[in-house]
Amino acid sequence: MNIIVPIKQVPDLVEELEINAAGTDLDREWLKMKLNEFDDHALEEALLLKDEQGAHVTAIALDGDDIDKALFAAAAKGADRLVKVTGVQAGSTHEAARAMANVLGGMEYDLVMTGVQSVDDRDGQMAVLLAHYLGIPHISVVTGVQAAGGSITVHKEYGGGMVAEFEASLPVALGIQAARETPRYVPVAKVRRASRDANIEEIAAGDVSVSAGSAVAKMYKPETGAGAEMIEGSAEEQAAKVLEILKQKGIK
Repeated sequence: MNIIVPIKQVPDLVEELEINAAGTDLDREWLKMKLNEFDDHALEEALLLKDEQGAHVTAIALDGDDIDKALFAAAAKGADRLVKVTGVQAGSTHEAARAMANVLGGMEYDLVMTGVQSVDDRDGQMAVLLAHYLGIPHISVVTGVQAAGGSITVHKEYGGGMVAEFEASLPVALGIQAARETPRYVPVAKVRRASRDANIEEIAAGDVSVSAGSAVAKMYKPETGAGAEMIEGSAEEQAAKVLEILKQKGIK
């Protein structure tokens, strides 16, 4: 079984985020990046299938700042092949998916497993769009994968805590929300060793022109309000105060 796992770096939300002078993006000069949490879960689920089925796992990423480090970390965790897609600066998920699909079209795969979303997505549709460009089915919000023969069984989460079980024939694209186990940790020393021993293949993205997508018109920090008013007293006193506030605001 061949599994492809697209990964990406996203802004670390622990850091203080600043907006650039144009007001259309974050100021990325000193921005700290980290592996997208959901992609980390996708990689972990792929590695679990490798442990169980002897699958071959390929980590693939668009070229960008510090992406080599993320790919080497994937190798340190157990990925067998590393691929970097060059020649594209994807401005939307649609362009990123098209670039990935162009490269995947020349590779052998049974499963394409990517994170269900990321903090810098505007649509969270990477798995859907990859399936579209590759002409294969997809299932998203997946919380577990089991493989047997030429098919897989997946658990898909719905609202309200409901979980459905699907069986799908291969190949298929999956949007992973959570792996069955917590993503494994690798020490920095092991990542450094992987950077010496592992090889990153570079493949050109090709034509990534798409007829759909979105662009950021403006970014800004939300205005800070005056804060909440805490209402003291008994339940009857609080209810009377709420009623008075509603009347003052003209709500009948």
